[in-house]
Amino acid sequence: MDQCAFAKTLRRNMTDAEHLLWRHLRAHRFDGQKFRRQQPIGPYVVDFVHFGSRVIVEADGSQHAESPKDAGRDAWLKEQGFRVLRFWNHDILQRTEAVLEAIWTALREAPLSPDPSPARGEGSQAESDASPKTVSGKQTQSE
Repeated sequence: MDQCAFAKTLRRNMTDAEHLLWRHLRAHRFDGQKFRRQQPIGPYVVDFVHFGSRVIVEADGSQHAESPKDAGRDAWLKEQGFRVLRFWNHDILQRTEAVLEAIWTALREAPLSPDPSPARGEGSQAESDASPKTVSGKQTQSE
């Protein structure tokens, strides 16, 4: 299955936590910000992404507990200039406001306008100097 078809399948089969988060993030409902869901980026499909702020939001179930694949994926996404926020599904379902606050903070900490493309030999990748946020002990910013 190609990546676009896989992303479409994921959109049709979202978890309860993903559905809840999407209700808040979709259609510019979250402080007027535009998010995409189940979006292919390079070799991966991310749960939610805000391209303007280069912020990715991942909703994780127990299968993601200390996953080496997630660490490699997060490292690759960070190399591409993204900041990855990971939340446990139960935190999204039970502590929704805290999760949304962490996402809002990450969007506000991101540069207002992206640097020119380094691929053209201009600008530089800005590194966020913010410390990681935690929700129920889970680190939500990839370092």
